[in-house]
Amino acid sequence: MPVSLPPAALALGVLLAAYLLGSLSGSLLLGRLRGVDVRTQGSGNAGGTNAFRTQGLRFALGAVAIDLGKGALSAWLALRFAPDWAWAALLAAMVGHVWPLWHGFRGGKGAGAGVGGLLVLWPLVVPLLVGLWALVLVASGYVGLATVIAAASLTLWAWLLAPDAGPLGYCIVFSLFIAFTHRANLQRLWQGSELRFEGARFWRRGRARS
Repeated sequence: MPVSLPPAALALGVLLAAYLLGSLSGSLLLGRLRGVDVRTQGSGNAGGTNAFRTQGLRFALGAVAIDLGKGALSAWLALRFAPDWAWAALLAAMVGHVWPLWHGFRGGKGAGAGVGGLLVLWPLVVPLLVGLWALVLVASGYVGLATVIAAASLTLWAWLLAPDAGPLGYCIVFSLFIAFTHRANLQRLWQGSELRFEGARFWRRGRARS
């Protein structure tokens, strides 16, 4: 006979599972296979951008795929077992991504897991976020700025497109959380010392040749 857990216990279990899944860092797991720790290289962050800068495109794509997958799986599990807590589970996975239990509480900045969860909870908004992110990146060359602006727009999209769907409060927390984890990027941007990804500004190369 199956055992039925109380709703509170089930919700707590889902949130814990989401955090533990979020703690599986793509760049750090793949780095162990390669014998490297990306936190000792480049910016010292365990996210996809630093993985790309220090280990190359294929490594970064693998890391991002894992990070998207863990966010998506966390959201799916929550929808399956505690749907009222699905958005909270997404945020728990993002917390795990930033402060991972399995990696000494030093991880990435939460965007990868966040987008993965949105692919399950609100897939229609993801192209809007990615499109804005790409636009800001191409225009400015700053990955961190593009990520913060794209995350901030999630609150706007929730207010405009789904005002009565319930996720607005969670979207505000999502946006603020990404801004918080990118606070060092924003500070360096203000000081004029933020690294610029010139490879993304292909329009400038085209103008320089013409």
